[in-house]
Amino acid sequence: MMDERITRSAQALQSNADFWSLRIVDERTDDHQVRNDVVQPLRTARERGAMLVAWSGAGAGYAATSDLSPSGLQAALDVATRRAEASASISLIDHRQMVRPTQSGGYESPGVEQVLPDRREWLLRLAHECAAARIDDRIVERIAAVQLVRTEHTFLTSDRVRIDQRFSLVMPQFTAVAHAHGDTQVRTLGGDYGTLAQGGIEVLAQFGFDGAGARIAGEALQLLAAPNCPTGPRDLLLMPDQMMLQIHESIGHPLELDRILGDERNFAGSSFVKPAFFGHYRYGSPLLNVTFDPEQRGEAAAYAFDDDGTPATKAYLIRDGLLERALGGALSQQRAQLPGVANSRASSWNRPPIDRMANLNIEPGTSSLDAMIAGIEHGIMMRTNTSWSIDDHRNKFQFGCEWGQLIENGRLTQVVRQPNYRGISANFWRNLVAVGNAETRGVYGTSMCGKGEPMQIVRVGHASPACVFSGIDVFGGAR
Repeated sequence: MMDERITRSAQALQSNADFWSLRIVDERTDDHQVRNDVVQPLRTARERGAMLVAWSGAGAGYAATSDLSPSGLQAALDVATRRAEASASISLIDHRQMVRPTQSGGYESPGVEQVLPDRREWLLRLAHECAAARIDDRIVERIAAVQLVRTEHTFLTSDRVRIDQRFSLVMPQFTAVAHAHGDTQVRTLGGDYGTLAQGGIEVLAQFGFDGAGARIAGEALQLLAAPNCPTGPRDLLLMPDQMMLQIHESIGHPLELDRILGDERNFAGSSFVKPAFFGHYRYGSPLLNVTFDPEQRGEAAAYAFDDDGTPATKAYLIRDGLLERALGGALSQQRAQLPGVANSRASSWNRPPIDRMANLNIEPGTSSLDAMIAGIEHGIMMRTNTSWSIDDHRNKFQFGCEWGQLIENGRLTQVVRQPNYRGISANFWRNLVAVGNAETRGVYGTSMCGKGEPMQIVRVGHASPACVFSGIDVFGGAR
């Protein structure tokens, strides 16, 4: 738990500001890896510090510090207060109209109290999978890894609100590289960054890590022998580990309200979505239902309160294909006068919260996987993202996958390699013709969502069933 001496010091802070808040973050990250049966050096990182926010009149000010002593916290609050006072006459937002946090509470992710294996145990487990992938001389690289993150957040305000949240995250990874006759194919466990979840040792089973070595290596060899993906319009069946990327890039980023308002234009781009779209714009077919769901325990970005102290609850962003709500926290909601969600999030103690994705999910439909495949006469199934490109309005895109398998006359047939597809975001989602049931659903997450100036990298979660899209432009790479 957070050192109570620090929180007592925080509660004793003094300021002339109308309101102030303090967010303390303490995070430890451990990376274990075995590559080609050789143990790699342990990488460990520790971050601990505080962000102070003050509101004075119409203005707001921020200051961050890694000095968590009483004098260090007071000095940072003094800086934040002076900045708030200085900005009061020129602030674009009148912070006297902002809603203050009023609810205390807490959150603990699954696995927080679990005692995880020690370094030796982790390395033995990783070494076993790495060795199991040594099935053929054409497998030239084998990497087994796991990242462990433990984080504590404490949020305090001048109104005596206190929020404590504790998180445990596990990200298992496996990569097999096959090479022969000048050609190289890579197969991974859920992509380079997709296998992230809150929890403990059970996360490995969730993503099928045990036994992955031989399986992933075998699939890499299949890709080495496979023909190139054909080119032309086809029905496209996307599995959950690729739906993760599709949701992230063509729904998540376009719906971030600060981006819609222009905050990211000179760095990460803007959005094709306009403020006037909300309430009536057809984003996708009537089968498309997208929720912001921080209450989904175990998913990578589950929490009870965002980093502004706003209680987080499930909300529909898109319902029956119609756009209802933006990914906008309290500040953006005030600016745009639009409904949003509790998604003001910061990457660490030294960054202010901004509008970010959290758990952004597609709700399950009614189709079984067998039924979806049986309903396709001329199509392709794709798994596991390997490349992505999307314009700065998050509209035109092309994505590539590791694994493709043709569907002909309702049956899965030939494995193909280097499968790619492209489209325009809203047109693509309007071509959604089947949504899988709960049995087809997969829960994935990434630790590498970047945005903001200065840059912020945060963790997000995406859960989705398998989905079918009609008449999609599919193409292969050069053999």
